[in-house]
Amino acid sequence: MKLGVSHSSEELQRIEKLKHYEYGAYQEGYNYIAGIDEVGRGCIAGPVVAAAVILPRDFFLPDVNDSKLLSEKKRLQMVMEIKRKALAWSLAIISHRQIDKENILQATKEAMRTAVNELLPKPDFLLVDAVKIPNTEIKQYPIIKGDSLSISIACASIVAKVERDWAMQSYDLIYPGYGFGRHKGYATREHIIALQSLGPSPIHRCTFEPVRSMLGDNEISQPSLFE
Repeated sequence: MKLGVSHSSEELQRIEKLKHYEYGAYQEGYNYIAGIDEVGRGCIAGPVVAAAVILPRDFFLPDVNDSKLLSEKKRLQMVMEIKRKALAWSLAIISHRQIDKENILQATKEAMRTAVNELLPKPDFLLVDAVKIPNTEIKQYPIIKGDSLSISIACASIVAKVERDWAMQSYDLIYPGYGFGRHKGYATREHIIALQSLGPSPIHRCTFEPVRSMLGDNEISQPSLFE
């Protein structure tokens, strides 16, 4: 994806602004800065997926942004460029069973930590979307809404989103009728109607409402997404 006539100086400035945190880390002497993000935290079915990406200093990708603000077509185009140009990228997937066992926040942190550990070269600085990764000695900086403020986190969000969407499309073939390929496990109206009609599938998160109530297990409480 090359810079073309349609990419104005305004777009160049926007991309430079997205590198603000990366430039700050470079100035402090860090060389391998990883952006980390997750996808699927708020779903009621399927895994949570985390991605970690180390970009070169001169990385440029027109229109790069938080994956939620991009079309599926645009994400698919961008993910190939990100993987091709990145110094390193990695993924970690935590299953719905582990989410139910640990709670969603711990599962998210574990996915992020695992993704970081898989990077080679090893990062010396982490830019993380919203949360702090436990059990790592690598210097890290959590950024609220980091996927729209850091180019590294934005690229991680795209990689994680595309990979998780592919997984949910596969589950759609295994468990037809729920619409996993369309809503990706989020609690849309279509999903809830299918859930009420078919009952929970093997990949639904038992600790998340309304699945928990459907299973009739009042012992299990809904885990917080943010605490």
